Amino acid sequence: MEQTNKQFFHNFRQELLAGAEANVGFQLDEFMETIAAELIETGFTEGFELCHFRAQRGMRVDGYWFNDEEVLDLFIADFDFRENLASLTRTEVDTAFKRVANFFEACANKGLATELEVTTPEYGLAKQIADRKNTIRQVNLTIFSERTLSERIQTLPNAEVLDIPVTYNIWDISRLNRQRSSRSHKEPLDLHFEQMFGKSIPCLPAHLGSNTYQSYLVVMPAEILSSLYEKFGARLLEQNVRTFLQARGNVNKGIRTTILNEPEMFFAYNNGITATAQSIETRKTDEGLSIVNTLDLQIVNGGQTTASLFHTLRRDKADLSQIFVQMKLSVINSLDNETVVPKISEYANTQNRVNAADFFSNHPFHIRMEGFSRRIWAPAQKGAQRETKWFYERARGQYADSVSKLTPAEQRRFKAEHPKPQMFTKTDLAKFENVWDDHPRYVNLGAQKNFAQYARRIGNEWNKSSDIFNEFYFKRTVARGLIFRATERLVSAQPWYNGGYRANIVAYTLAILSEITKRTQRYFDFLNIWNEQQINSVLANTLSIISQAVNENITHPPLGISNISEWCKKEACWLQLQDQIDHIQEKIPSEFYSQLMNSDEQAVIARTARQIQRVDIGIEDQRHVLSISAEKWGQLHQALHKKKLLTPKEVGILNIAMQIPTKIPSEKQCAVLINVLEKGRTEGINIA
Repeated sequence: MEQTNKQFFHNFRQELLAGAEANVGFQLDEFMETIAAELIETGFTEGFELCHFRAQRGMRVDGYWFNDEEVLDLFIADFDFRENLASLTRTEVDTAFKRVANFFEACANKGLATELEVTTPEYGLAKQIADRKNTIRQVNLTIFSERTLSERIQTLPNAEVLDIPVTYNIWDISRLNRQRSSRSHKEPLDLHFEQMFGKSIPCLPAHLGSNTYQSYLVVMPAEILSSLYEKFGARLLEQNVRTFLQARGNVNKGIRTTILNEPEMFFAYNNGITATAQSIETRKTDEGLSIVNTLDLQIVNGGQTTASLFHTLRRDKADLSQIFVQMKLSVINSLDNETVVPKISEYANTQNRVNAADFFSNHPFHIRMEGFSRRIWAPAQKGAQRETKWFYERARGQYADSVSKLTPAEQRRFKAEHPKPQMFTKTDLAKFENVWDDHPRYVNLGAQKNFAQYARRIGNEWNKSSDIFNEFYFKRTVARGLIFRATERLVSAQPWYNGGYRANIVAYTLAILSEITKRTQRYFDFLNIWNEQQINSVLANTLSIISQAVNENITHPPLGISNISEWCKKEACWLQLQDQIDHIQEKIPSEFYSQLMNSDEQAVIARTARQIQRVDIGIEDQRHVLSISAEKWGQLHQALHKKKLLTPKEVGILNIAMQIPTKIPSEKQCAVLINVLEKGRTEGINIA
């Protein structure tokens, strides 16, 4: 294991170095944001804001996040860009936690904010802690370490600071390596009910000898469910449920009313929850079978029920002792996790479709984008000798998995073809797109909430017309990614930049750029960015002008607003910035406007791309239809005809399919046959 950690440390160090160079950023910032991104993806924290502060009085903090449930995450770095993997001792751990705890105490009780410059991130954090100290219900202190934790440190017991419960967490190289190496690319939640609650959970087997998976019906005490949610929060929720369960502090009124007024009827009124686990341990007792522990318990439907139980207990001091929740628990092997769990979640959540039919990683949109990313070569940059590809990671860990299966020589070729800086995730995609086409404040709300908004919008658009998501859309997305990342580098290099609020500045800079093109009724030439694989000097100059104006504006908010990060999440912030657009436009060089396209040019590009996509869809439909034998088409025809589910038109076209390859269905006929296949799948008849 030690050798594995050393290799991971070396690779991680090179990754940080490349990332810091690509982003013209500090290595410490790259280190913090890289690990934070991992934890956001897996639900360990909801978001992350950089905030570096250290004082001789033994105080330090490097990042934070306030979530919707009055929980404050404070992060501290153990980072010196060491060349060799070293050990992190108990004394060093205690010292680091003491420093960040001292910072919290100084903010809450000693007026630290009054000593800080009001335009800095540390002032905003200190003031926010002081203002919210009476409502903060929990503080999570977390160390990000480039070292490996000493084996002597087994447990970190919870404590209190200023009578507020505090948890301690350490993400060292070993733990990060384990998470990235795990099949699900996240740290599984290991729950021991007897240790945690002094009792096991009664259950009934419901799998009837199936070899595929085990399933159980469980009567879950509401007190235990609420306690699990309090301790683990979003980690308890499956990713898609976590993404769409926004404003988690909200309580379902119907659930709350039942808890307070008719707790004995909760089991009858509530639909219950659906959950999965990688494995469980059961034991036979005098009362029947009981669940002793579960590995990686995930709630895939019922997140609102779970959250509402917790909040009603906390806010209304409700008695949950008489409330029980029905739970359907499916034990899914980790090998099937990626395909089966999203389907369970999708089908279980049909009562709350969230418009996008729930935007899972196996949604056709993501599959199509992945297909483009594996097929389309990006033009070589000036001076480069070879073309490359932009790797779209629709499912967490795809890039690492692709590399891990190769020999060292094959890995070098893969990385040359798919450079790591050209990998982007679903949340990256949502960020690149929403600053141009939606409200920029969503980007400032954090990766998960921004993705939820993007999913709602794109899900609706996909249902109306999927052919708008074509090669041009993919190239435009990459171009927007190039602009986004170039803007990050530009902001970091500006003499006026003081190290704070870069994410906010970048989001609003690009939103203003988009707004300017709309007001001038012109269109940005994204294909030119794609072809060059970089931004030109005119655009760079324009972005510098806009970003400076944005920085000046957001760092001088209206009176009474002390936290700039929170201000950037408000509608009023964007409205105030929009009032400045005319003034900003006057500073932008005329060369920028000359590079924009008119509506006719834009219409030709969009129309051509949709036509090509429709042809591609037709070809794919024909390929799929012809891959199925005439005999199988006959079986489908017979089964659906018996159920009286076929229209006369479908019968006629099926008669042609039943003569493949003597007769070949046309493109339009193949589209009908694809719908017939789906009709068959709905009826449990799958011939493909």
